[in-house]
Amino acid sequence: MKFPASVLASVFLFVAETTAALSLSSTYRSGGDRMWQALTLLFSLLPCALVQLTLLFVHRDLSRDRPLVLLLHLLQLGPLFRCFEVFCIYFQSGNNEEPYVSITKKRQMPKNGLSEEIEKEVGQAEGKLITHRSAFSRASVIQAFLGSAPQLTLQLYISVMQQDVTVGRSLLMTISLLSIVYGALRCNILAIKIKYDEYEVKVKPLAYVCIFLWRSFEIATRVVVLVLFTSVLKTWVVVIILINFFSFFLYPWILFWCSGSPFPENIEKALSRVGTTIVLCFLTLLYTGINMFCWSAVQLKIDSPDLISKSHNWYQLLVYYMMRFIENAILLLLWYLFKTDIYMYVCAPLLVLQLLVGYCTAILFMLVFYQFFHPCKKLFSSSVSEGFQRWLRCFCWACRRQKPCEPIGKSDLQSSRDRDETPSSSKTSPEPSQFLNTENLCSA
Repeated sequence: MKFPASVLASVFLFVAETTAALSLSSTYRSGGDRMWQALTLLFSLLPCALVQLTLLFVHRDLSRDRPLVLLLHLLQLGPLFRCFEVFCIYFQSGNNEEPYVSITKKRQMPKNGLSEEIEKEVGQAEGKLITHRSAFSRASVIQAFLGSAPQLTLQLYISVMQQDVTVGRSLLMTISLLSIVYGALRCNILAIKIKYDEYEVKVKPLAYVCIFLWRSFEIATRVVVLVLFTSVLKTWVVVIILINFFSFFLYPWILFWCSGSPFPENIEKALSRVGTTIVLCFLTLLYTGINMFCWSAVQLKIDSPDLISKSHNWYQLLVYYMMRFIENAILLLLWYLFKTDIYMYVCAPLLVLQLLVGYCTAILFMLVFYQFFHPCKKLFSSSVSEGFQRWLRCFCWACRRQKPCEPIGKSDLQSSRDRDETPSSSKTSPEPSQFLNTENLCSA
């Protein structure tokens, strides 16, 4: 049975970020910064409440008679109690022999074109640990993108405007960045396990390192770009946020309405139609929050029973990173044109270059992950290198096709000029075969 390290990491980040935010908010209060105090508390307590609801929803405690658990969640102590429960199950699992086990069937990764199906016994204790890991993974994603991401953006903006970084603020920003990166990493792992549910997925340590570097560069550069743009054009940043929000929020619903599928009713049996709508809107909100800062790695599909598209769409991945790179470049250009005196001692061209290179570095680590370290890369129809080679061949073929047509067009233009300069009596109509040969050459 695996050690529940992911549960421990989730609880540590949850407690550390909440404690640092509460401490920093008291500092803002003593300094008279009421607005910064209110926003810091909002981005700290709101994800705490959402994490409590997520844990209750996954474990279905609302329909069970557990008043002590509900009270602990109301006191915002639910994650600590769940973590204690997880380690009690883990340390007691080897002492008691379980009379009932379930059999799960998983397929191994193909070797030499063959894939074997293996059976595995899962006891009640291990099944409970799997449920706890799944609940904490989802809670980490919610905390990261509905709490830590806006918290990091806010604290960095305050540091830029005040031109000062205190110890408490730097500690909170560091923990928030780690929380976002960890949430994005869990999102990647969840996406892999959902898409390849039939297979036994084993993620290697180098894959975790590659994802961590990919997400660190991507999220850090994105937050810095947003803060720089906000510091000089505060009104226009609202327009940018609203465009991003409504684009990602409405996209899954537009696809659902265009598909003509019936409204999903199988999310949770105890939920009514209104409750199902609220859950779907919350999932769409989380999907939007993820995509505003980084690639979500999963595509929300409302008409699917799993609510997740299991097909890997390289086209959407390419379009997302191209559009995000263009958006970051435009925002940095506007910041460079309208920067104020607070950036007097900052080398603006070098900073712009560093941020763009940092985002390209994130894309590079992403390509390295999909090419070498993805646990299910053997199931891909084509690898990253094959796709790049195919694109390079098409580009070279297009260049070769244009080169022979250019001199022919110039020679036709020159010959027509020569015919215009000769007397009209000496003009003769060209043979049809000449036009035929020229057209054949250009079409070839």
